[in-house]
Amino acid sequence: MKLHCATTNPGKLREFQQAASHFGAGIKIESVAGLRLLPAPAETGSTFRDNAILKAEYYSRHCQGLLFADDSGLSVDALEGAPGVYSARYAGEYAGDKANNERLIASMRGKTQRSARFICVIALARDGELIQTFDGLVEGEILEQERGGLGFGYDPLFFFPPYGCTLAEMDESRKMSVSHRGAAIEKMLRYLAGPGRAA
Repeated sequence: MKLHCATTNPGKLREFQQAASHFGAGIKIESVAGLRLLPAPAETGSTFRDNAILKAEYYSRHCQGLLFADDSGLSVDALEGAPGVYSARYAGEYAGDKANNERLIASMRGKTQRSARFICVIALARDGELIQTFDGLVEGEILEQERGGLGFGYDPLFFFPPYGCTLAEMDESRKMSVSHRGAAIEKMLRYLAGPGRAA
């Protein structure tokens, strides 16, 4: 079975492909051909689910077969849930990981409550019609400085207490076993493996 993935983020695509090889034998995940040439839809949703559905319905009109899109990000308790749906652009519309992490460090300076969670919602669609959504989350804490050179995004600041390290200190396989994205895609792959599912 082949699935199209609507993302231009190479880190996300790599994680999804890793998950497919780990959880879903025989499922191949590919980026949408010409995705970068398509005008991106405005992510106007107020929740991760809203934005995932919006993207999946939009991009599935531009390919044949099943397509999924995700919306994911970081929710920090001391920041009342921020950066939330603005995680990718926390430091500005075209901010990169470094700028976003620097802003998060600055926003958390002096705060004793460090609890946070990564949230991921995946929407599966075909021909512009939503089929199902799947969610996952991972609980952790925000560090005062980055640790680890693996992963991407806020991974170097996200400490996972059960393993005693950040997500950026885990290899891809270990990270996928606990991550929000791993949990969401595992649910989707199990759904697709159910009776009567077809590509």
